[in-house]
Amino acid sequence: MMATCPVCGKGRLRRGKVREEMFGVDLGEYPAEVCDSCGEAFVDSEAMKKIEARAKAMGLWGLAKKVSIAKSGNSLVVRIPAELARFLRLKGGEDALVRPEGREKIVVELG
Repeated sequence: MMATCPVCGKGRLRRGKVREEMFGVDLGEYPAEVCDSCGEAFVDSEAMKKIEARAKAMGLWGLAKKVSIAKSGNSLVVRIPAELARFLRLKGGEDALVRPEGREKIVVELG
């Protein structure tokens, strides 16, 4: 008997595959139970271990960090942690475009 989707409550979970990514980097495709109504996917603990191992091998694991926003003169400053700077190959002095995405998200585009 197929399980009902815990997210939408309408669809049935069927065996399938799901493509996982972290921070916009493709981690590959993994077996999952996928809802035939809303498309929500659920991976088992074995697949989750593989996803985590892949993210660690690619240097993605732990890149998200909580940082403080500091005041510098009339401006505000956001510190980029060293691990993230290394991953992005930032040295300092690069140009970036900073823009809002809604009222609760800041996007920094390099280049």
